[in-house]
Amino acid sequence: MEVYITKAAKFFPNSPVSNEDMESYLGKINGTPSRARRIILSNNGIKQRYYACSREGISTHTNSEMAANAVRGLLDDSLTVDDLDILSCGTASPDQTVPSHGVMVHGQLGGNADMEVVSFAGSCLTGVDALKYAYMAIKSGLAHKAAVSASERLSAWLRASYFQTEGKLLSSLENNPMLAFQKEFLRWMLSDGALAVLLEEKPGREDISLRIDWIEITSFANSHPTCMYAGADIDSDGSLKGWADFTQQEWLDRSVFAIKQDTRLLSEYIVPLGVDYLIRLSRKHSFSVDDIDWFLPHLSSMFFKDKIIEESQRRGFCIPEEKWFVNLPKVGNIASASAFAMIEELMYSNLLKKGQKILVMVPESARFSYSYFMLTVC
Repeated sequence: MEVYITKAAKFFPNSPVSNEDMESYLGKINGTPSRARRIILSNNGIKQRYYACSREGISTHTNSEMAANAVRGLLDDSLTVDDLDILSCGTASPDQTVPSHGVMVHGQLGGNADMEVVSFAGSCLTGVDALKYAYMAIKSGLAHKAAVSASERLSAWLRASYFQTEGKLLSSLENNPMLAFQKEFLRWMLSDGALAVLLEEKPGREDISLRIDWIEITSFANSHPTCMYAGADIDSDGSLKGWADFTQQEWLDRSVFAIKQDTRLLSEYIVPLGVDYLIRLSRKHSFSVDDIDWFLPHLSSMFFKDKIIEESQRRGFCIPEEKWFVNLPKVGNIASASAFAMIEELMYSNLLKKGQKILVMVPESARFSYSYFMLTVC
């Protein structure tokens, strides 16, 4: 049984937000402009992004609403929500811990029939997790049509109000109003949006479908430490301590629910691990650089583009830059939805030709996981 991506759809909330307007939406910590913002933006290459909030910081969409809107983009007169066998959803930023994100999306979609719903929470790989579940269900004959969504409302986690208490403490202790770099880093990297793809066992009626040849996912957590985290903080002994083991006051004093990134670990491990895993997969699936027509890497920052090229050249498996397709500068870093955003744009770009091979790369720095998957244009 073959499995095909027959449609893709997107939903980006509101109007694009420029680099200069970011603090108007996210706010200034203790009223002080960020000292780190320009440095981070100069390296990440993002020119605009989308936020599910107004300039005053008032929410305009929930995560589940955006995901449902993206899924609706897959539907038409010949396909209703009741025709779906599976709704498979991934996110790094659910609106709540319980109920699951997936069933909240299902609730938004409505319909007259119940269906199987699965929900993946974590970080950037959750979209691929959702994709692989639906892929395996169709490939095994357990389902015929599946909608897969990847969505984020990360702006809600980046607002200045969540950092105010810690900002005041740092200011009084160090006469420095700027948060520790690792806690402010992701404020200027992440943004909102939702993408969805339709999986079927036959190519679609539209001009282009993408056959899923294989999906591989691996974790390096057995040998590498935590690098990105939220709802937790690093304890005095260097271990990760979850929010339930902090007091309510510590939640504020330590910005426990803020998304944090150890940029030193990120720089040291994320690129070498990804190139090494790619070389291993090229041997397993018997493909070379020449077999790849398009390379869609999820980059958290354009800073890593040259690093990937340098490392892959050193390892003798370098995908030429002319084969890269990246839309990070204009859609922003939307975590689990970023890979789907590249697929959607390329799928409807008129650039694809039947028979071409598309390699997609999704790294997850939370505790260093990776996915690659191969698509064939049909």
